Amino acid sequence: MFRKLVFGLFFVLGGLFASGAAAQPKSVATYKDWSVFVRDTDAGKICFAATEATDKSPKSVRHGDVFFLVASWANGAASEQPSLMTGYAINAKPEPTIRIGSDRWELYSSENEAFIESASEEERLIRAMRRGSDMRINAVSGRGTATSYVVSLRGVTAALQRVERECS
Repeated sequence: MFRKLVFGLFFVLGGLFASGAAAQPKSVATYKDWSVFVRDTDAGKICFAATEATDKSPKSVRHGDVFFLVASWANGAASEQPSLMTGYAINAKPEPTIRIGSDRWELYSSENEAFIESASEEERLIRAMRRGSDMRINAVSGRGTATSYVVSLRGVTAALQRVERECS
């Protein structure tokens, strides 16, 4: 799985944080189901923890790579910013959702990515991720297919601590 995660992130993130001099993300550590990467860009160093969905439904459709990331910028532009990246365009309505236990968050989508609107909700999600065992995500594809994912939270606390060390 780790090799697939690294390859998928190199491919998916190739255009992310676009910069002529930007290097590909470099893997620095793995903590159970989460991996930590750093990437140098013209805007500075970006550090992120990432994992791949452990379960994808429905099984009958091609989901592509589905990653959940938590990114921080060394320059302080963002700290522990969560996002979902899928292998397909995500419909804006209905909004993608995340559930951890009985807690729920709505996301807004832009093409194949989804984000949480407010910093306070991002912080609430990160706190829940540190306490939880898995995260359940629902989204609707651009073709109208309802999809759902399970993301393991094993190792997320250690991964986020490493991200903080790498980008502080």
